[in-house]
Amino acid sequence: MSPYRLHAFCQSGNGYKVALYLNCSNIPWEPVEVDFFGGQNRTPGWRESVNAMGEVPVLEVDGRRLTQSGAILTWLADKHGNFAPANADERYETTRWLLFDNHKFTSYYGTRRFLKCFAPHAPDPAVLAFLQSRVEATFAIVDKHLASQPFVIGKRPTIADFSLAGYVYYPADETDVDIAKSYPNIHAWSERMKMLPGWKHPYELLPGKYIKPIVR
Repeated sequence: MSPYRLHAFCQSGNGYKVALYLNCSNIPWEPVEVDFFGGQNRTPGWRESVNAMGEVPVLEVDGRRLTQSGAILTWLADKHGNFAPANADERYETTRWLLFDNHKFTSYYGTRRFLKCFAPHAPDPAVLAFLQSRVEATFAIVDKHLASQPFVIGKRPTIADFSLAGYVYYPADETDVDIAKSYPNIHAWSERMKMLPGWKHPYELLPGKYIKPIVR
């Protein structure tokens, strides 16, 4: 039995961040599918036994259940050393980008994708427009940053890169964003991440069925 069991599903970019880190670090792990669209993570039993926050990913290890992708990535890097910041300055920069990603980059992009493609009811167009404006602003920040260096905090990938990579590989028909065309530096960075041994697409790496996006 693998020492790590990752509770997630293939549509979750936050779950993908951790799965991709484990795979690229050559750390044995096994997936545990969460039926998000069936409401499994919203049941009292699941919240009591797996994660009171009702979210994925959850990394199960040695009787503990670790939650929040940024915290999990930090814990794994501290424990294993793979893709870890090399010194105090890099640790600060890594934390800064993890927070930016979770608060803005992943948050706006992932939320808009869910509302557009998978939410049971059509979202308010004004809400989608607001989120789109936030996506464009945060992507512009990251694209400019990556114009001067190959990875988020320098010349080598760290957990900051795995965090920002959470949603960038999902197809454009789910996101309405053509990254290659609109954000060439993000695209070039994402291609560099693909070169890491162990890289896989989220729909190949995580369990669950592909769900065709709702056309709205």
